Amino acid sequence: MSDSPPPAPESVAITVESPPATRNAEPAAVEPQPRARRRPVWAGWSDEKLLDVRMCDLGVSITGTVVERRIRDLHVDLAKRGLTFRPHFWLSDDWFTPDGVPGIAVPFYLAHPRLAQLELAQLLEVEGGTKAWCLRILRHEMGHAIDNAYHLQRRRRRQKLFGLSSTPYPEYYTPKPHSRSFVLHLDGWYAQSHPDEDFAETFAVWLDPRSAWAKRYTDWPAMKKLEYMDSLMTSIAGAPPLANSRRTVDPLSSLRKTLREHYAEKRQRYGLDYPDFYDHDLRRLFSDAPEHTGGMPAARFLARIRRDVRRRVARWTGEYQYRIDQVLNDMIARCDVLGLHLVAPEDRTKLDFMVLLTVQTMNYLHGGRHRIAL
Repeated sequence: MSDSPPPAPESVAITVESPPATRNAEPAAVEPQPRARRRPVWAGWSDEKLLDVRMCDLGVSITGTVVERRIRDLHVDLAKRGLTFRPHFWLSDDWFTPDGVPGIAVPFYLAHPRLAQLELAQLLEVEGGTKAWCLRILRHEMGHAIDNAYHLQRRRRRQKLFGLSSTPYPEYYTPKPHSRSFVLHLDGWYAQSHPDEDFAETFAVWLDPRSAWAKRYTDWPAMKKLEYMDSLMTSIAGAPPLANSRRTVDPLSSLRKTLREHYAEKRQRYGLDYPDFYDHDLRRLFSDAPEHTGGMPAARFLARIRRDVRRRVARWTGEYQYRIDQVLNDMIARCDVLGLHLVAPEDRTKLDFMVLLTVQTMNYLHGGRHRIAL
């Protein structure tokens, strides 16, 4: 992809221009209301009809949306830290910061409530759908963007503390929940997945005005990274970025697939092909012995607690509810095939099952929120 200017304003891939730093010094007393926008024709359609719309035909933009307000909140955080660099933003199919690009892609479903509703129906959650969640992700992606803007990956001290950016992203990673060598920001101990994610997570904690990192991480090995981040950001405050490209990768206006195709691909990506290796664990939790056939079938029990268990394990692991739901599907099916029944009281069995599901999910955590800018 060339370094040509971004699309014209009428394009879906809209760049949110940065206001002067003085305008970002303090948050506004009253948050401005979004600009009035014409209601899209598809806003009242059923999910089935909406799924057949091509992504490039949605006609949505960042302007006038809640995402634009969250970006302004991010600018306030940056201004308070004396940072004058502002990334460019565009709509795409997911959250990501392309390798080498000082800009951030925002998922299309945050540009309209109807699209967020469809996202929830298709994937059981809306990543970044609340103010706090959205800002956590934006601060993280800002860490990648500023890393790219100032070529910070090339600094030796940065490499020594965080590791090399050239380290291949793992297909999966198994985090160490009790490690104090990494900060805690996004769920799933995401800083442990890759050196670049460690840097972005450390930046996000440093940037967050509510993190109180100087106190919270006292005596943690991760404090060395935070102190380095503090001195590093001080050194580049007010300096112009070394990378000025306004390049966009996979802007919404270029995505010709339908929403149906998009969600089919995303479900396939999040869904995992689990073998039957957890049969042994299920047999330890439930039983197919004749004396227990009068008890509640395990498949029926799991179907009943499914929603609550899925949400809790998602919070514990940081995994997508859709992926966890697929594991639950497989486990329920196996319980039915194996003819398993409850043995212990329901409340104890539920807790034991959540532990089992958490372990199985953590074994398959994916790593790497990045894309190559070609």
